Amino acid sequence: MRIRFTKMHGLGNDFVVLDATGAHGQHFVPTAAQARWLADRHFGVGCDQILVVERPRRADADFRYRIFNADGSEVEQCGNGARCFVRFVHEQGLTAKRAIRVETLGGLIAPRLEDDGQVTVDMGVPRFAPADIPFVADSDDLLQTLEFDGRSARITAVSMGNPHAVQVVADVEAAPVARDGPLIEAHPRFPQRVNAGFMQVADRHAIRLRVYERGAGETLACGTGACAAAVAGIRRGLLASPVRVTTRGGDLVIAWGGIGHPVFMTGPAVTVFTGETEIPKELA
Repeated sequence: MRIRFTKMHGLGNDFVVLDATGAHGQHFVPTAAQARWLADRHFGVGCDQILVVERPRRADADFRYRIFNADGSEVEQCGNGARCFVRFVHEQGLTAKRAIRVETLGGLIAPRLEDDGQVTVDMGVPRFAPADIPFVADSDDLLQTLEFDGRSARITAVSMGNPHAVQVVADVEAAPVARDGPLIEAHPRFPQRVNAGFMQVADRHAIRLRVYERGAGETLACGTGACAAAVAGIRRGLLASPVRVTTRGGDLVIAWGGIGHPVFMTGPAVTVFTGETEIPKELA
């Protein structure tokens, strides 16, 4: 089985993007095993996530957007991917609109191509109620103590359409992301697993961030993680909107008007190359 794909990235968080709308004759949506093969950097194309463009199921959406992690799991949301999504559908001639509405497992999002080449995404309203994340907690306190492997961390749990656990660290470069990230990701208090964010506050409008992503490991940037960190910091009184989020792959700007308001994320989206590949026969 031969498929067409486009390789893209948002601040180094990289994607294999597939057009499954049928507009160009392709309807391919990967199985979990096929997604793992595509994501493999030695035997496949290589990426953090696979993004699939489909026709919408809702009347109020232009497209349906599906996200598969490198481990083959399908997830609700991906912010860097959302920016790449709108650039992809525009470049592929699937729409002439510069602003679109996109259906995801985490709800509707609204990405927009800006005149300067950047992309702004309305990421929706963040949710803090434990049941909405989901997060097992005895209270809805903003700060929660998470215990793991004889250690503990003070985290803020928030959903940006997908679950995040954000903690403040003194030095993000020295933070134990590789050690603690997998333990937080799989913590039993997060029944659907969680993205673990490590945030260093630089000033009221700037943070540095590393994220251990659910199903992908640490990535160079995480769009929903940047949104989650910014809103967690604003709610804690540590930050004020807008917030510049510096990741290992580059900078994002996050704006949030407070409880009940949507989060807006602005950053780049880059097309690297297009190509074709043959899905191995044993996976077809």
